[in-house]
Amino acid sequence: MIAALVIGIAGLGLSAIQVATGLLPRTFTPGQQEQIMAWEVGARWRELPAGAIFPATTTYPPPEVLEDGGPLTLITRRLGIAPQARCPQAVDLAVAPVLTRGDCQALLRATYEDGTGTYLVTVGVAVFPGSAQAATAQQALSSPALSHGGNVDALAAGVQTASFAGTPAAGFTDARRQLSGSLSAGPYVVLYTIGYADGRPTVPVGVDGYTYGEMSSMGAGLASSIAGKLTAAPPVPHCPGATGC
Repeated sequence: MIAALVIGIAGLGLSAIQVATGLLPRTFTPGQQEQIMAWEVGARWRELPAGAIFPATTTYPPPEVLEDGGPLTLITRRLGIAPQARCPQAVDLAVAPVLTRGDCQALLRATYEDGTGTYLVTVGVAVFPGSAQAATAQQALSSPALSHGGNVDALAAGVQTASFAGTPAAGFTDARRQLSGSLSAGPYVVLYTIGYADGRPTVPVGVDGYTYGEMSSMGAGLASSIAGKLTAAPPVPHCPGATGC
């Protein structure tokens, strides 16, 4: 009887320890925290409203040639947001295989104009399963075979233009692209292509350092702004202290 009593008390104590442990706040390892945060960033293209991904206005720094006069911030204004597209449907033939190899899931596009109404830019967000796939795609897009500038055929520029009736971008077509570029951030590759708002066809803007600098600053600045919203670090996950949290 004494032995049974001792065993019973020991079992009761063990059960109490297990219950107490189960009630303690659960903690995530650093690896688990990183994984959860990556999931949150990777889901933003689905969860954020289109107007949050592509805000009504954005700012970007001027090219170096304009910075001699002191601090200056330039503005872009959104003209429209295109419907979500499959990745190969909204890029050029030379770029589609690059996105497909990385298992690109969707392409989101919007078109902006600069504050003076001189330039138009279509920006596209290509969504990948993870940062590694996006980085690999960006590396391929930056290769000499696919990189492009003012003296290169803009019909192989990358993302296709998105035009919107009743706006200055109503006639913005692929034949009017002047230069293009892209950058990767987290599981996203943000592509951009720029043209004149007055409808002029492709011209060699690369020979004009001033125009090339303005267009490049606008495209890269807009892409960086959108990428920053999509990949901003979420709060570090923690446990509220409840069982099974």
